[in-house]
Amino acid sequence: MLKAGIVGLPNVGKSTLFNALTKTRKAEAANFPFCTIDPNMGVVSVPDERLDGLAKLNSSQKTIPAAFEFVDIAGLVEGASQGAGLGNKFLANIREVDAIVQVVRCFENDDIIHEMGNVDPVRDIEVINSELLLADIAALEKRKETRSKKLRAGDKEAKAELDLIDKLLPHLDEGKPATTLELNDDEQAILRDFFLLTAKKTIFACNVSEDELGEATKNPDAHPLVSKVKQYAAEAHGADSIVISARIEEELIDLDDEDKQMFLDDLGVEDSGVSTLISAAYYLLGLRTYLTSGEKETRAWTIKAGDKAPRAAAAIHNDFERGFIAAEVVHYNDLIELGSKAACRDAGKLRIEGKEYTVEDGDVIEFRFNV
Repeated sequence: MLKAGIVGLPNVGKSTLFNALTKTRKAEAANFPFCTIDPNMGVVSVPDERLDGLAKLNSSQKTIPAAFEFVDIAGLVEGASQGAGLGNKFLANIREVDAIVQVVRCFENDDIIHEMGNVDPVRDIEVINSELLLADIAALEKRKETRSKKLRAGDKEAKAELDLIDKLLPHLDEGKPATTLELNDDEQAILRDFFLLTAKKTIFACNVSEDELGEATKNPDAHPLVSKVKQYAAEAHGADSIVISARIEEELIDLDDEDKQMFLDDLGVEDSGVSTLISAAYYLLGLRTYLTSGEKETRAWTIKAGDKAPRAAAAIHNDFERGFIAAEVVHYNDLIELGSKAACRDAGKLRIEGKEYTVEDGDVIEFRFNV
């Protein structure tokens, strides 16, 4: 299962957000640095309104959403790449995740300690990214030394790696993450083997206070701290930013659906931002969803973007891939609009696809197979 790691400076709301995402209280949230030491892990369900639509259409007994894993990683401090704070432990934990959710504090509260003395979200981002860059530079310089020896010994693959390293190092030295360097497909394939921290896709979560969530969600440019993060994330990282209030969502953990909606209505918001963050992280990981539906259950199945039909079928069972014959496909929007598979067939919206079909997010599929 792919993992998204929650990172940030101490006391920015990482553990509170983790508890909100996983609807647990596994992570200790305390007003002091490093209350998280060992990473917390939890599986998160992906919000998907399409499940309810299909379940209603087919009178399904239950719905099963897609899921992936979040990891709450200890707070990073300046000098981590040199071992400060939890240094090497932090870097090792983040190296093991597939994408990064960087939590940025965008609220003022004198009762909550800030590691850097005051609230400045762009500075906080730069502190973390500087440490990741320094760690990547050190790793590449070490790799360059070993690959240079291999090249002298006649290793042809070492030449391609060294060429890429020579392209990466000046880019990183300029303070730019590896994700923003334009590379061809061959270089991208080599880059994956480098396991660089700054090569991981990132999304920024702007953590605001309860009373600021509504306005910050509707008009992020009007919130001075959120607008700075939004602009910096786009310009320096080519990344998106999302407004959340981890504190609100944590307060909702123990409430039933009715009380939860009343709480949000009182605040004048539809959501704390966590549902949007989960969906964004899911897509950031390169994951997509297709659906199956019947009287027994309606279910979301997770695949990777670009998966062909046989590979997508393996999400249900390996035998489906091994004995794949064809896939009966209709898109969710067409099925809901027309009301039945029969109506979709008559309208030419229901298709029989073969092994080369690339499954799209929102496809409703029934596989034909023979083992």
